[in-house]
Amino acid sequence: MSEEKTRVRDILRARKDAMIPEDRLRYSTRITRHLMNLIKKGETVMVFTSKEKEVNTKPLILALFEAGNPVVVPIIVQEDVSLRLSYLRDFSALVPSTFGVPEPIGSEIPADAHDVRTIILPMLGFDRTGGRIGYGAGYYDRFLSKNPGLVKIGIAFGCQEFDGLPVDENDIRMDYIVTEEGIVYRSGGEGHGDQRDPDT
Repeated sequence: MSEEKTRVRDILRARKDAMIPEDRLRYSTRITRHLMNLIKKGETVMVFTSKEKEVNTKPLILALFEAGNPVVVPIIVQEDVSLRLSYLRDFSALVPSTFGVPEPIGSEIPADAHDVRTIILPMLGFDRTGGRIGYGAGYYDRFLSKNPGLVKIGIAFGCQEFDGLPVDENDIRMDYIVTEEGIVYRSGGEGHGDQRDPDT
């Protein structure tokens, strides 16, 4: 399984890296529009802070600020492969940190996972069964296993779809997957108390 995952990650990384910057920004803006149809008024949303070649989450965070939704961002803790959380109220708080990820180091406003209702996750790849493959470190899978009640929305570009991802029991499936094409996966609701508005 690990060799197959490495092979698939290499394929998916090459696809993502081949995108031109203009398309990344255009598609990221579309993804934001689709996402905002899934976000409930006033709910606290945890959002990853994107690196250069990922879905750009700046438009999403700005839209959440404008809508009045509290925004929480993760901070990578390498020592125990965990995430600690901080509220984000201004982009000026973000500085490049672990793995080059922008984090509010020195400007943290501690947040509790129990206050978060929805989490927006990065994905290196996905399939149409809710399967997600990340970059391999397992930070998000560990976080989600400790916080199972969150509504999990994975976001990626359409080129990152991969039929039959090699996922195992430690890989947590998404409740929704959103690309520039819209909501391409929505779970059936088993074990998920919040299925949002079925008309979105």
